Amino acid sequence: MTTTPSLPETDEPTARQQAVLDAVLSLMVEEGDQLTMTAVARRASCSKETLYKWFGDRDGLLTATVRWQAARVRAGRYDRPTLDIATLRDSLKGFAATWLTVISSPTSIALNRLAIGHAASRKSNLGGIVLANGRFAIGERLRPVLEAGREAGLLAFEDSETAFRSFFGLVGRDVQIRLLLGDTLTLSRDEIERDAARATDQFLTLYGGRVPPRGSEETTRS
Repeated sequence: MTTTPSLPETDEPTARQQAVLDAVLSLMVEEGDQLTMTAVARRASCSKETLYKWFGDRDGLLTATVRWQAARVRAGRYDRPTLDIATLRDSLKGFAATWLTVISSPTSIALNRLAIGHAASRKSNLGGIVLANGRFAIGERLRPVLEAGREAGLLAFEDSETAFRSFFGLVGRDVQIRLLLGDTLTLSRDEIERDAARATDQFLTLYGGRVPPRGSEETTRS
């Protein structure tokens, strides 16, 4: 029976907890499916009792680890009432760049490979944990940005989930599947920035609103 994790989803891990979660990620890269609470405690120099107190059990620890990894993917800050196209583009581009950086990291590759294996064998709930706290959580994180863009007339779409999936596809292309299948593809910081900018511009071309620029004739007549 799975116990409830002691670290709520809305809480920021402490520095000590972050070190534990980073230890989990490094062990996944090194040992894959052999991850145990004992190994994590040893690597993080803490007791198993502390791990159980903080995270509840192994699934709780894995959930917190996935959240910690996914938390690196964020949209930029913006002021909703005064959102303009330049700020929207910067926010989407920042989101795209951080997501590409995360999915191309050895830790994410190891985590996702492990999750896929567990989902196929039903060995654990890791696949569901990664899906809920990775892909779905990231989608919810970007939803307010997309909806703010629609409210400002900068984006035009009926369903934010469909719009997000389009953006997700433009950003990721075939990068993640190639990495998961063992491609030695490497992305430099400059390449990630260029890819993020290109995907953002493609998305804005597909979903850009039809609001006349401020100060234009159509604006002044209304």
